[in-house]
Amino acid sequence: MKLFLLALLVFAGGSLRLAAQAYDIVIRNGRVIDGSGSPAIVGDVAIRGDRIAAIGRIAATGRVEIDATGKVIAPGFIDVHTHSENITALPLGENFVRMGVTTIISGNCGSSETDVAAYFAGITRTGVALNVGTLLGQGSVRGHVMGGSFMRPPTEAELDQMRSLVRQAMADGAVGLSTGLIYLPGTFSKTEEIIELAKVVAAHDGIYVSHMRGESHPQIFDSLNELARIAREARIRAQVSHLKLSGPLAWGRADEVIAFLDTLRAEGLDIAQDQYAYTASSTGIATLVPASAREGGTKAFTARLADPEQKARIITQMKASLRQAARADYTYAVIASYRPDPRLHGKTVPQAAQLIHNSDTLDAQIETVLEIVAKGGAQGVFHGMHEPDLQQFMALPHTMIASDSGPRKYQDGVPHPRGYGNNARVLSRYVRELKLLSLEEAVRKMTSLPAQTFRLKNRGELKPGFIADVVIFDPETVAAPSTFEDPHHYAVGFSDVIVNGVPVIRDATFTSARPGRPVRLKDE
Repeated sequence: MKLFLLALLVFAGGSLRLAAQAYDIVIRNGRVIDGSGSPAIVGDVAIRGDRIAAIGRIAATGRVEIDATGKVIAPGFIDVHTHSENITALPLGENFVRMGVTTIISGNCGSSETDVAAYFAGITRTGVALNVGTLLGQGSVRGHVMGGSFMRPPTEAELDQMRSLVRQAMADGAVGLSTGLIYLPGTFSKTEEIIELAKVVAAHDGIYVSHMRGESHPQIFDSLNELARIAREARIRAQVSHLKLSGPLAWGRADEVIAFLDTLRAEGLDIAQDQYAYTASSTGIATLVPASAREGGTKAFTARLADPEQKARIITQMKASLRQAARADYTYAVIASYRPDPRLHGKTVPQAAQLIHNSDTLDAQIETVLEIVAKGGAQGVFHGMHEPDLQQFMALPHTMIASDSGPRKYQDGVPHPRGYGNNARVLSRYVRELKLLSLEEAVRKMTSLPAQTFRLKNRGELKPGFIADVVIFDPETVAAPSTFEDPHHYAVGFSDVIVNGVPVIRDATFTSARPGRPVRLKDE
């Protein structure tokens, strides 16, 4: 009997110990910022499986215990504006994860995979470190159906094919439709064409996200009116991609843009915006060349350059565009990546012209741009924004923080630093140094605001039952050492990043775990 009682006590003690270790991970003694915008509290966060299990003072232990004393515990950041169609080629997405990003939305600016089911299947098959959702790119749909970059409206049959592709993509889990209206072939799309596709997206409660036709003055107001018309007639939520005022003529007019957006919202339109924390943009050098000159693709473009009359017309248009923007030349444009001639990486267009043509005159610069585009193009960085405008837009309650980047191949080219440091720069410069945002508000702009805007259920907040995407960082040391001149540096200050309950960064060391998965519209 005594032996039986002793065995029972031993068994009970073991059960109590098992019961006490109730969680997979417990993060203790941190400054918990839950993503809602509410004030921080000091406490613990417990994770069981892929879900947040408890928040507060937690007595039970975890299989893994993390001490977050002096650090912030926050939801993983959600970057809603990325170009990550190649995520399976760089599945760790280390540049994102190291700045606290646990979920990305690809397919922006009108360019995406058109078969969303196949895209998601590839992500599942390969295994990635972070969660991936996608928009459907209207430009990709147009190119797929119409067979190229053509300056004409689609036929009714072609429009029906586009509707069908959009309908299927939404059924497969796309979160919405994107346009890139300065890019081929989107630039050739009339507003009415976009409205028809947006109606299909609206039926699934998706969002319409647009890199608008113009971001300078006064074109930005025409562009916002077009966005509003699409939102109104398609009855769809809308988003301005990377809200900015581009070029010296537009600087100082942020108040006008904000008032314009406020008027649209007062009409009942649901319009949000995203923004990166830098005064330079990044896109293809080809955007310096008129879209009409590039219509039909590279072969048609090179044929036009071979015709002296057509080439002269293109050059005249490029010079006129510079004058209209109050620019003397292309000093503001830097070549980030150009495969045919890596010597040009990090060089301004005038510097590249000097290297290639032994001259940096405007004519030599234009010749250099035309040659680059004829050889397949290059990625560029364009210094064209004004810091006070950036700060006004960042302070708006509807502004989400998004990088406009893709997964980075370390030490490849001289890319925009936002791909390595965007979130960290907000936390270091605009929260800690300038105090433009409170820490709670900055986190909200990176977490619950994008989750709610893009209908990502059970993400973006630290709440029991929500997905366990969690970031731990030191608000006093978080920083973005990546610069325009020397971009290949990961963000610092992030000690731990957890994706779907699995540590991807632990004690500032990348674990190489790949717990990420596709994120579909309204996934549970």
